[in-house]
Amino acid sequence: MRSNMYKTSNDYAQYVVTEESPLLEYLMETLDDSRTKIKAILQGRGIKVNGKIVTQYNFPLKPGMKISVSRKKENNTFKSKYLKIVYEDRWIIVIEKNCGILSMAAGHSSLNVKTVLDDYLHKSRQKCSIHVVHRLDRDTSGLMIYAKDYETEQILEHNWHNIVYDRRYVAVVSGEIVEDGGTISSWLKDNKAYITYSSQTDNGGKFAVTHFNVLARTTEHTLVEFKLETGRKNQIRVHSADIGHPVCGDTKYGNGDNPLVRLCLHAYILCFYHPVTGERLEFETPIPASFNKLFK
Repeated sequence: MRSNMYKTSNDYAQYVVTEESPLLEYLMETLDDSRTKIKAILQGRGIKVNGKIVTQYNFPLKPGMKISVSRKKENNTFKSKYLKIVYEDRWIIVIEKNCGILSMAAGHSSLNVKTVLDDYLHKSRQKCSIHVVHRLDRDTSGLMIYAKDYETEQILEHNWHNIVYDRRYVAVVSGEIVEDGGTISSWLKDNKAYITYSSQTDNGGKFAVTHFNVLARTTEHTLVEFKLETGRKNQIRVHSADIGHPVCGDTKYGNGDNPLVRLCLHAYILCFYHPVTGERLEFETPIPASFNKLFK
């Protein structure tokens, strides 16, 4: 026996691992469910390891780790080719958006995440509406938080830097970065044409700090993890261009290098304290397969 159930609730059954094991093998041995159903729970982000959602089948478990298995039935009421719901409760929704859709309405454009989620709330008879908390560019994919009421949105807006404690992006950038990591900092300011300019001296803009870590490289491209210390507009795109390695597919700050015919930027880690309950919530999406293929 590789685990002991130590706690149950309406939402989760919780276990303690007693032997080393890959996650899927552990779940097959522990749960009285089919392999297909267990994979569905994993893909639906219904498994937590030490409080962090894990979807990796071969995630290595060690003795003492705590496993939480969702008791909730998979939500099949929402299906969209533009985004998927990663987490939802009465106050917030965490989603993973695809590239090509706006975070919120802009001008005459009707295709945006807020509209898609408002339609979902209406169809699922939830008496609330979506409130925008932060944004990703149209062509950036990845994790985002939306609030389901004004009060929660205000808590997130006014306490964002205290609530969100880890945001990371992964990008394919042009050229080979020789260093394994580093930090980029500058002042960022928009001009009247909405182009963000970077300066090593105070230009009246906002000071921005980006940490980077190289994950893989070829002579033509580098796979980079970016961790934001500040969250300024276009920060990663401008800072990667600052060091001579712009994000591939970036038509505004790039150099024309576009191997995947998309902006190669994905928000893949988002960790924050729940704005109402204070619970630590940590989400991670896989690095897009198309990114990884460039480095095989």
